[in-house]
Amino acid sequence: MSDVVERFMRYVQVDSQSNPKNLEVTPSTPAQHDMARLLGEELRALGCEDVVVDEHAYVTASVPASPGAEDAPALGLCAHLDSSSDAPGKNVKPHIVHYEGGDLVAGFANGRRVATTVEQVPDLAQFVGKDIICSDGTTLLSADDKAGVAEICALVARIQKNPSLPHPTLKIAFVPDEEIGHGAELLDLDRFGARWCYTVDGSALGEFNYECFSACQAQVIIRGVMVHPGSAKNVMVNAITLASEFGSLVPAYERPEHTEGREGFYHPISIEGTARKVTLSYILRDFDSENFELRQQTLQKIAAFMNARYGEGTVEVKIRQQYRNMAEHFADIPFLIDYALEANREVGIEPNIVAVRGGTDGAQLTFRGLPCPNIATGGYNLHSVREFIPVESLEVTVDLLEHLVAKFARVAA
Repeated sequence: MSDVVERFMRYVQVDSQSNPKNLEVTPSTPAQHDMARLLGEELRALGCEDVVVDEHAYVTASVPASPGAEDAPALGLCAHLDSSSDAPGKNVKPHIVHYEGGDLVAGFANGRRVATTVEQVPDLAQFVGKDIICSDGTTLLSADDKAGVAEICALVARIQKNPSLPHPTLKIAFVPDEEIGHGAELLDLDRFGARWCYTVDGSALGEFNYECFSACQAQVIIRGVMVHPGSAKNVMVNAITLASEFGSLVPAYERPEHTEGREGFYHPISIEGTARKVTLSYILRDFDSENFELRQQTLQKIAAFMNARYGEGTVEVKIRQQYRNMAEHFADIPFLIDYALEANREVGIEPNIVAVRGGTDGAQLTFRGLPCPNIATGGYNLHSVREFIPVESLEVTVDLLEHLVAKFARVAA
């Protein structure tokens, strides 16, 4: 078992799910502290300098430059240590499947087979005869983003064994709560000290992202009027009924299940409450800044329409901004894109530039002044009990990172 695979298999067994209902605290779950402490210990064991594990579960460290590259600007590598709450994430039991074609069977849950078909993931056809890591089918695998964490740590381990491998000073960051929109929000960029950065996160090997959705979360609070149902006529206003009405007014053809490519969406993600009060949560996404603003206005207009009908204050929409499309920030630094594409080709991968239908820590870092495109990790079916990652993808990504950092060893300060 290669170093990166051994690390990945260990890391995914550490629970570190974030909690979207605990946005006021960072990290949103105590378990993320466990993952942060583990990574701090491992980075120290790998000879990193300036290792810090802070009170918010941010882990940072430095790798000294190779001989002759001491004056090159520092390069950051970032991954997130939390995993999604979209599927069970505790007690992950990773195992390696030697894939022989057909359905990729992760395991069994409640007596039912958990499998991925070639129709669902056509890339499976590339992996016939190869080893693939899956969960047992009862939990997600946590490749998003334990794969990125393992790949970065494996690169650091490789450099420790051979410090002459060309590289500038590397600044490592593992951050919490990316899955709930916080991510690198509290990373002290002055102390971090990188000139440029790459996140190592995301999907199929070869994908490269420097454009992403703009994103916000909308909380819709609907207040009803409760009286005894026996005397409710012309008095009761049922919040559950109004929640259904609100949902029906949001464009149905612009939900995630009906969109692709550069199309944005409205995505209802949770509902809770009673006939007296209901809270709906939506996430809004779009690549185009004007359309992104229009989506937010649409929810406010629906609220205004319903308030005019049922009384002011019946519906309230609160919007929290999450991240913005980072593409516009790379016009003057195209080498960050070019170097990543070259590194892919040097390890035999034809890169695929994808406008990612999601977000990365890189979007937030870029808008804070640290340009940060994204390198893929090789995972599939993220946020799902069918999540998997080929062993070869983990290993090739470490090679890719080695080629990438070498290019920055010769960049002038």
